[in-house]
Amino acid sequence: MNLGSSIFIDISRIQQQREPEVLGERARASQRVHPCYQRRRQRLQTQENKPRRSLGLQPRAGRRVRTDPCQTDSRPPPNNMTTLRHRRASRGKEPAAAEVQPQQHSNCCTHHHHPDGSLQGDWSWGSIIWTSVGLSVSVGLGLLCCIYVATLHENDLWFSNIKEVEREISFRTECGLYYSYYKQMLQAPSVQEGLLELIHDNLTESRRTINLLQRMNIYQEVFLSVLYRSLPIKTYLEPVYFYIYTVFSLQAVYVIALYLTAWLLSGSWLAGALAGVWYILNRVDTTRVEFTISLRENWSLPFLALQVAAITCYLRPQLTSLQQKVMVWLMFVTTFCFCLTWQFNQFILLVQALIIYSLDCVDLLTTSQVTTLYLVQVSGLLSVWLLQFCNSMILGSLVLSFIVAALFVRHCQADLKVGGLLVRLSKILLHSVLVFLLTFIINYLTKKALQVRSDEHIFKFIKSKFAFRPTRDFDASLYLCEEAFGLLPLDTLERLADTLLLYPYIPTLLLLSGTLAIAALKNLSRSEGGSEEKDGAAEAFRPDVAYNLLHTLLYGLVAFSTMRMKYIWTGHMCAVAAHGVCSAELWTLLLRALRCNSRILLRIVRYAVPLLVIGFLYFKFWPKLMNELSELREFYDPDTVELMTWISTKTPKQAVFAGSMQLLAGIKLCTGRVLTNHPHYEDKDLRDRTRQVYQVYARRSPEDVHEILRAAGADYVVLENSICYERRHRRGCRLRDLLDLANGHIMDGPGENDPDLAPAQHPRFCEAVQTDGAAYAALFTRTFQNKTFHVYRLKKKRRKTPRSLSESAAAP
Repeated sequence: MNLGSSIFIDISRIQQQREPEVLGERARASQRVHPCYQRRRQRLQTQENKPRRSLGLQPRAGRRVRTDPCQTDSRPPPNNMTTLRHRRASRGKEPAAAEVQPQQHSNCCTHHHHPDGSLQGDWSWGSIIWTSVGLSVSVGLGLLCCIYVATLHENDLWFSNIKEVEREISFRTECGLYYSYYKQMLQAPSVQEGLLELIHDNLTESRRTINLLQRMNIYQEVFLSVLYRSLPIKTYLEPVYFYIYTVFSLQAVYVIALYLTAWLLSGSWLAGALAGVWYILNRVDTTRVEFTISLRENWSLPFLALQVAAITCYLRPQLTSLQQKVMVWLMFVTTFCFCLTWQFNQFILLVQALIIYSLDCVDLLTTSQVTTLYLVQVSGLLSVWLLQFCNSMILGSLVLSFIVAALFVRHCQADLKVGGLLVRLSKILLHSVLVFLLTFIINYLTKKALQVRSDEHIFKFIKSKFAFRPTRDFDASLYLCEEAFGLLPLDTLERLADTLLLYPYIPTLLLLSGTLAIAALKNLSRSEGGSEEKDGAAEAFRPDVAYNLLHTLLYGLVAFSTMRMKYIWTGHMCAVAAHGVCSAELWTLLLRALRCNSRILLRIVRYAVPLLVIGFLYFKFWPKLMNELSELREFYDPDTVELMTWISTKTPKQAVFAGSMQLLAGIKLCTGRVLTNHPHYEDKDLRDRTRQVYQVYARRSPEDVHEILRAAGADYVVLENSICYERRHRRGCRLRDLLDLANGHIMDGPGENDPDLAPAQHPRFCEAVQTDGAAYAALFTRTFQNKTFHVYRLKKKRRKTPRSLSESAAAP
């Protein structure tokens, strides 16, 4: 039964229900079917066995329909009798409106998808039971993912059976730094004193007092410490387990968010189940939480996934006013939590703002939707700005400048959405140029006024990465030489294809991209338009599908350019691929192309294919998962344990240590000693100090190194053989090579050097100091040594007395 006959029968039923209650004899007479409608009914009933057109464009809210019963137009009458009477009264104006609003054609991404009932307001018992089953499956998959990564973490380290110092050493690099603040809050006499220690911290950076709540995103550690203090679980659960189990639980939230996104897009919770299964099976490429627990992205990405799910729901049609308000609040809360837990939030939100801007340009979002989404981002960022004691890095972010520029230029260009195709394209081009130009002007002036230099190393990295020429900038080179910041390796795609994720993802991407392009051109080709008309009469590509399509496209480009960003892309990729497998619209298009389209076949294929895929994945990967979970390892790093034990027992509590960023984070966590530098790199002064401290691995004189370390307040310096004699990176990317290039010195080993580089006048400090030469022994005393580490205590320089000065002056 097609759409016209369905609407016609609905109208008849409504009229018959109202007949005994409202209509009198005269009204019943008016209910007789007109002969022309009788003939139309016969034509429609002959098509009853044909499938309903679910691939048409989204019906326009302001569409004009002729109401003449003898009208031969194929368009059905509206399904609201009040509207029918109103339009009969104003029939004289309808032809012009009909000319402006042409008849719509089929599209593979319309609002005529058929989601499970309760999501569309169907509260029948069958719908409630079916939806409850879907929600239960989402919770089950989330818990399965949580238990899976927790078991991997336990089996890899034997975490429950190792010593406390070994547990803390397992928090590598910056993870140890963040966890140390959780430990510090728990060791404080009270929550108030712990907060004061964080606000006035003089242990993280020697000779400096910094506000950690302003500098770093550690509110999650503060919240967990307060929660652990408040809950009566101290006798049942150790603090470290409370921390790691919370992070693992966020993985369950992540899976549930992807599940809901796929469910909302496709209308079937089987798509959510498939997305969750794919996320778990592609764990290597979707998360690294089991061995980098405290990384900020492991806290923030679940909230980003929840935000995407909320945006998807917000952009769905037929939401009531209350539902829209609930979605707006959910978007704000999730955006706020995402921004609060990751310092790189501004760059992720910038891509999201570009998606909103693109959809606005092609009339796929209404004015109110665009403004709401922009304001949600601004509100989330400004709320975090207040909590982080007016962190200037947030005000100087590109995303805030872009949103201000986009809203201002749009307000000034009132006729942006008026004209034909070429006129609209030229206006969009001019509009974009003005927006981006104003964005850079606002951002430049803001950073100059606030003296923001915290994030300039990121822009140096981006500039150097796409400049296609080598750079000698030390900060940019540190990122460029790390594999995680390189291009996405091709073996990632091989792993994604092995789990069947890539095969439905690519056709779905191509099909939706082509359909979006066609819908955008149709929207831009309207001879008349404007934001007010668009609100009621939008050309129909589902905005929720359009948003998720651009989301996966843009973040996919980011992932291909920088491998570390793949964790933002691959999770959402699971939801998009699952939508392609379970989408009624896409299957209808395929079946229609094969000339075998029917409602029964569509339903069979739509539910059978995801079940077959899940069954195939189960039989292929379940034994592998069981073997993976049965592998037992144990943490083993005796040299680092020995170093931490020595520092804790043999050095003063106020001793200041210098060394590599990664090692010093562990020293702070395990020993509580003061540091000269640390891995949280978002501060200009800290980056300068780190570059100076790293001169211990360069070709510098002992006097220079001693003076640099003393200026940083160091009492001890820890040298690592793994850095001094590094072989992990290629020539030109070793830390000692980066320092040589920054200092203008020729690099070690065979290979070419730039002609402007000169040989160094001094040997490499980390090698020469181990020889205990007179010049080195006069300034440094070795206090600890094992196969991996060498610790030297800095001696104070002897001040020359007046007698020695006179003797040196009298000497020939």
